[in-house]
Amino acid sequence: MRVKLAAAGVNPLDTKLRNKPVYYPDQLPAILGCDGAGIIEAVGSAVSRFKIGDAVYFNNGGLGGNRGDEPGCYAEYTTLHEEYCAAKPANISLQDSAALPLVLLTVWEALIERANLQTGQSILIHAATGGVGHLAVQLAHYLGARIAVTVSTDKKACLAQGLGAEKIIRYKEQDFVQEVLQWTDGKGVDIVLDSVGGDTFLRSLHAARVGGKVVSLLATPLGGADVQLGRLRNLSLCYELMLTPQLMNLRDERIRQRHILEQGARLVEAGKLGVLVTHKLPLENAAQAHQLIEQGGISGKIILITN
Repeated sequence: MRVKLAAAGVNPLDTKLRNKPVYYPDQLPAILGCDGAGIIEAVGSAVSRFKIGDAVYFNNGGLGGNRGDEPGCYAEYTTLHEEYCAAKPANISLQDSAALPLVLLTVWEALIERANLQTGQSILIHAATGGVGHLAVQLAHYLGARIAVTVSTDKKACLAQGLGAEKIIRYKEQDFVQEVLQWTDGKGVDIVLDSVGGDTFLRSLHAARVGGKVVSLLATPLGGADVQLGRLRNLSLCYELMLTPQLMNLRDERIRQRHILEQGARLVEAGKLGVLVTHKLPLENAAQAHQLIEQGGISGKIILITN
């Protein structure tokens, strides 16, 4: 299918691939942007799920490879397979829909498929107002969890609380491990979602309960006393990389991810999930969008308006 793009989501992944194209370093130049939303303008003869004029959103391409059916979304048009996209949520704009796919897939896989988060369980979510974090808080709240979060400012604290967080930890002034232990009567949380890595990941091993789970979105240190403590406490360490189905060309897994986008769209339409778009920039300002992400501290998502 050929899609006329309305917008492309901007993710930290894009800035990392621009600086170091790790997946396909021998296939440059390449079009970045794996999140998109737009209107279908043309379909192949075998397409049956969509028709011309349908509004869709998707995570596809943008990883640096030059496969003709998977170009990136920093463009006016893109092409993709019908099995890998979903009808956009009906109650948000087409442009804002482009901000959802990567973060929605990430938090869904992390909380539901990796951590198996259940009603009544406790979870610590780091960077709770960022692109991934603000979706994670909402999904955890929908699932009935008790939520602790780390934030850096009063404004972000108010945002996280409004999304469903119970325990607000200002990590610049407070020790998040001690705050979590106090909140859980010394036990630790059932689950930690780590999107920061490094020392934050290592210290998170102290914040999880015995037999708890730590889900990390990043590569993690795997040595030292902190990791040995994790072993002593029988922690389960889970990794989440929603790019795996695309990178490994796993068709069935990509269809599974499309089902997640469909379920997520229904939750958005029911008012259970929403995406906060804080910056809308024209496509020609992609460099500025990357600079904003690299500076850090952005709440919600940035999108590039492509049409």
